[in-house]
Amino acid sequence: MKTILAFLLSISLFVSEASVSSPLNGAWQSKDAAGNTVTMICSENYLMYAVYNVAQQKYVRSGGGTYQFADLGGKNVLSFKREFNTEDSTVVGLTVANLYTLNNGELKLTEGPLAGNWKKIDDSKASKTMANVWQIRAREGADFKMQAILKGSRKTLKILSGNRFQWAAFNTDTRQFFGTGGGTYSVKDGKYTETIEFFSRDNKRTGSSLTFDCVLNGKDWTHAGQSTTGTRVHEIWEKQE
Repeated sequence: MKTILAFLLSISLFVSEASVSSPLNGAWQSKDAAGNTVTMICSENYLMYAVYNVAQQKYVRSGGGTYQFADLGGKNVLSFKREFNTEDSTVVGLTVANLYTLNNGELKLTEGPLAGNWKKIDDSKASKTMANVWQIRAREGADFKMQAILKGSRKTLKILSGNRFQWAAFNTDTRQFFGTGGGTYSVKDGKYTETIEFFSRDNKRTGSSLTFDCVLNGKDWTHAGQSTTGTRVHEIWEKQE
């Protein structure tokens, strides 16, 4: 099986990206062997996943990175290149190939950390303006002035589907992981509200909600409010896709 996957992956590198939207766009859910919830959010070419237990207020693990897919002679192949992985940092930068099937909102993946049976729980149509990958590009400092955050190996990304989100902070060069969180969100009357289902830095935040003033201007998403610790937040995120 590994030989077949390696062969298919080598072919997929020569296949141009499809002109249609990724069939994986949206949010997916599964369960692990311990009964924990596993959610995965996919954009056009990026995904993040997390394993957690809301009832127990427990965060378990997560990962994310870029992906590509191809239909090769009836064989559906998804290749996932890890940008962060909390279980094993040594796999950051490596790619795993998956054979997959996708039928009526059910996805089956065969290899690596994404292996399993997934059910689609949300698509990107519910919020076309928000569903995307966003990277933080500016943050208000102690002097109340916006400070630019230059792009590099140190990243803070947030991925959204129609009503689910996950953010993660990591460094692709050093393979360091700094934190992640996620859950559901809503946007109404200029307010963006997150309800937290997992937070790697503090499990006790599970179930809490945060509301921010929300302004979209071209590729920029500005929001201001308070963090989970009550400190002021004023950030600008830039759409990546």
